[in-house]
Amino acid sequence: MRPSNRATDEMRSISVETNFTKHAEGSCLIKCGETHVLCTASVEERVPPFMRNTGLGWVTAEYGMLPRATGSRNRREATAGKQSGRTQEIQRLIGRSLRAGIDRVALGERQITIDCDVLQADGGTRCASITGGWIALRLAVNGLLKAGLIKTDPIIGHVAAISCGIYAGQPVLDLDYAEDSEAGTDANFVMTDTGGIIEIQGSAEGATFSRDEFNSLMDLAEKGAAELVIAQKAATT
Repeated sequence: MRPSNRATDEMRSISVETNFTKHAEGSCLIKCGETHVLCTASVEERVPPFMRNTGLGWVTAEYGMLPRATGSRNRREATAGKQSGRTQEIQRLIGRSLRAGIDRVALGERQITIDCDVLQADGGTRCASITGGWIALRLAVNGLLKAGLIKTDPIIGHVAAISCGIYAGQPVLDLDYAEDSEAGTDANFVMTDTGGIIEIQGSAEGATFSRDEFNSLMDLAEKGAAELVIAQKAATT
């Protein structure tokens, strides 16, 4: 029995509120159960120095957690004077995941920065950031198309991410913190709406896991990603 009483293949509730902030070209507040992440997309008519004169656009990401996003207060990283290794790893994951779903030639020499700020954490914050980050990106690109700044839609397809794991000996979908902290295996799957795999992060926290167990996690991830794509479409159409 899962702590939340969900079925093994049951997602947490998903809700998305778009245009959550006034100034960003694209924004949304995504809620995956008790994990809440504010995602904003900012468009700049320039690219990093290493991308200049290439004809290619760039999508990058930054990630952070509010001090009381978790059960006890965490010190702000700005106060510490540097980002943690975890933060750097997550924002790189978000950036490369979203870049995999965009035609950088069609985007042109401009940069879109996706900021993902975790307001409340209950497991799966990086997955919620990728899924909500895509929505913010989609809304920002819609604005570029409407303004005539780009002629061709650079977004190739949907990008969504979901966690799966082995909890109490069973493969389960969409781990919350209670499950994540006790899971024998924990994995994150980043996928496209056509079933393409962008990235898989998986590790055994206790015992090793088998190929059959991995296949079960993959099946769950496909189901979860498809549900997230439905939520993305509902939020952006």
